[in-house]
Amino acid sequence: MTTLFFSQNSDLDAAFNPLTTTSGTELRRARIFTSGTLYGNIDYKFSVDFSGNQSTIKDAYIGLRKLPIIGNLRVGHVKEPFRLDVLTSSKYITFMERSFVVDFMQERNNGIVFFNDYFDNKLSIQAGYFLNEDNSSDDKASNNGYAITTRATSLFINNKEKKELLHAGLAYTYRESSSKGYKIASKPESHLSRLKYLFTGPISGVKNISMVNFETAYVKKSFAFQAEYLTSKINTGIATPIDSYKFYSYYGEISYFLTGESKVFKNSYSGFDRVSPKNNYGDNSYGAWEVALRYSNSDLNDSDIFGGEQTDIILGLNWYLNPSTRFMVNNVFADIKNKGNANIFQFRFQIDF
Repeated sequence: MTTLFFSQNSDLDAAFNPLTTTSGTELRRARIFTSGTLYGNIDYKFSVDFSGNQSTIKDAYIGLRKLPIIGNLRVGHVKEPFRLDVLTSSKYITFMERSFVVDFMQERNNGIVFFNDYFDNKLSIQAGYFLNEDNSSDDKASNNGYAITTRATSLFINNKEKKELLHAGLAYTYRESSSKGYKIASKPESHLSRLKYLFTGPISGVKNISMVNFETAYVKKSFAFQAEYLTSKINTGIATPIDSYKFYSYYGEISYFLTGESKVFKNSYSGFDRVSPKNNYGDNSYGAWEVALRYSNSDLNDSDIFGGEQTDIILGLNWYLNPSTRFMVNNVFADIKNKGNANIFQFRFQIDF
């Protein structure tokens, strides 16, 4: 359950109209899933989200393990191997919402993905072919639209005894949409916000889209750092007025456990895993406490498209009562370049089992 208090200055009132709602509450996610492994080599998962007064299928796939060379295969509605912040489950991300990089393309898609780890996780490779229709994950009528997404990562340091990890990766995706359209719109890193200060507007006549994403993460005991840089190139194939547009987004975040815990890296395709407090809340213990800071930026201005540029600074506090229960507090300071500022205070109770 998420609760939010929202304010913006008079400059944003003039640019986007005054706020009609300054507070709100929502059931951010309400998911039921079943998953498992059959006979040691067949994986499956089916997950449905019932939040927002509608049901939405999330992960829905059948997978094969232990295939020669390629390792693992999944077919169905799966996450595209692109962006560490997206591959990490929403249950385990540090902040209440992901950064602006999530808005450049869908998280999940219908298709097939291969992934495997080599040389004791020194090299991990994922690749997939997906249906693609106008930046949507519901691609039942994608016609000739498709996407090819690849990602390579490495654990340069993976010392579990010292609780030290260094991860880096590079991903690329090439996308064609049968609708020949594309757009990017971003909320100020708060799902309850009704305003999207960043919006390219519909871009028509799009021939193809290519994106590159660099990611890195470092963990040293209670300290953790994570960053990504994404660039997107939209090719129209039209010389006049312009044959392509370029947009970018990046973020950097740091966090620290005041109670001595450490972030846990699951694997390259799944990102970070569940945090377990050294001592659960109760029995003379207060669970685990984590403080965090994130700086993020997204620039959707190029040539004759004025989608805006925004910088968010988020202060976060996480209280892990036990491995399944977390209380989160985020304060978002949003600066929309040449337009104004907004402030969002939000908190959430989260439970998963």
